[in-house]
Amino acid sequence: MAQEVILLDFWPSMFGIRVRIALAEKGVKYEYREEDLLKGKSPYLLQVNPVHKKIPVLIHNGKPISESSIIVQYIDEVWNDKAPLLPSDPYERAQARFWADYIDKKVYDAGRKLWTTTGEEQEAAKKDFFEIFKTLEGQLGDKPYFGEENLGYVDVSLIPYYCWFYAYETMANISMEAECPKLVAWAKRCAQKKSVSESLVDEKKILGFVHELRKRLGLE
Repeated sequence: MAQEVILLDFWPSMFGIRVRIALAEKGVKYEYREEDLLKGKSPYLLQVNPVHKKIPVLIHNGKPISESSIIVQYIDEVWNDKAPLLPSDPYERAQARFWADYIDKKVYDAGRKLWTTTGEEQEAAKKDFFEIFKTLEGQLGDKPYFGEENLGYVDVSLIPYYCWFYAYETMANISMEAECPKLVAWAKRCAQKKSVSESLVDEKKILGFVHELRKRLGLE
């Protein structure tokens, strides 16, 4: 039976990049539909995700799935002929979900504060940002990946932020490598995988996008 897979996405979205990596890891062919959120939301997006009205949305055989972490789990369960992203052990699987949830609740907002604040507020944002990443670095430890020996669910959840590091560093005058060397080494290791390298966005393009957002917010 032919599988119809459509991904509604917006190119700089770290949440969309997650889904792209998961699909690439599983070797799933799909139709990519760009949603330029700077110009507004399409009627189709509002139709398939009427609750949150956000990308990414995966439409599989006409059925939409929303929220990137849920989409990645769905991909892992449906295309299960390839190496799993989530561990088979229930405890390890719960731990992976815990850390992916930590990433979802902490990293995006902390990163955004780096390029939307100045002065003392930005200094506080830097402190919070590195506290989060040092916690993640501690969880990684000396393992090559969060998924132990292979790229897993937590890796897929976090690695999309790698292409945003340059914008964070430029806007907040920080160095990820100086503060979190193990995490940067992990990111470079992940980026050697074709599924990751072909899904990540050029860091300078991301920086240009951040400048555009800052202009829209009246910060530049």
